[in-house]
Amino acid sequence: MNRVLQPFAYIRAPTAWPFVVAVLSIVVVSSWLVATIPVDDADGMRRALRGGALCALATAVGAMPVWAVKRLPQQLADGLLGFGAGVMLAATAFSLVLPGLDAATRAGYSAWGAAGLISAGVMTGALALLALDRSSVEDPRDANRHLVPSRVMLFVLAIVLHNVPEGMAVGVAAGGGLSGAEGLAMGISLQDVPEGLVVALILAGAGMARSKAVFIGALSGVAEPVAAVLSAWAVAFSAMLLPWGLAFAAGAMLIAVGHSVIPESNRHGHGTTASLGLAIGFCLMMALDTALG
Repeated sequence: MNRVLQPFAYIRAPTAWPFVVAVLSIVVVSSWLVATIPVDDADGMRRALRGGALCALATAVGAMPVWAVKRLPQQLADGLLGFGAGVMLAATAFSLVLPGLDAATRAGYSAWGAAGLISAGVMTGALALLALDRSSVEDPRDANRHLVPSRVMLFVLAIVLHNVPEGMAVGVAAGGGLSGAEGLAMGISLQDVPEGLVVALILAGAGMARSKAVFIGALSGVAEPVAAVLSAWAVAFSAMLLPWGLAFAAGAMLIAVGHSVIPESNRHGHGTTASLGLAIGFCLMMALDTALG
């Protein structure tokens, strides 16, 4: 089993407290940054850090309820996998592809040029994740079969990739001094709450210890403040980088959903539950993306 894709599956902690402390640290630090940096701060990098910290806080808060979950029935786990697939499909269309086309158009590309750029980025992301998937084929003789399947970890990896361009968007808006930067950060953070919950629930449903699952769910949001600050610092180049980042994440998402998550959600004979979960997840994320902008 590929250990690059499953680093946390091999952590052996004597108790759950290290993971609890780590999650609470993310919450405390993110809350402190949000509370101490003014909304109208003139420093673009500080505004980007505040917006990214808000997104990281929302992701961690979304993951924390999984601490109260003891065990997930297989049918519910499959439904959650389908739900996660629906969330990611909607995010691919409404949070990644459409904003990517808009960003490419604003950067000066024609309609055909923007479509070509986004298509190239989507294919690059798709091929990259397929390469990761190919390198993570599980050996049936692997003694660690109880660990989280690599196909589930690919789903988590896809969400992390999805968080990077979201952080870039927050950073570009803040670094460029756009009037809607705060609203954009708030909208993305509200979307991050169910994302953190989905990651943690899916990992817990796949057999990972709840505290470890919450930790990884919370950690998946840390990419956003990092990407936000870096994008604000490189705001002069972000207009070119943003459409590529959005398209790359969209391609990775499509492959993770179609090649890994949907087959996994149907593997135990609960295809109807998984399909209903997919439809619910798609509608929820579509509503969040379109209503919150």
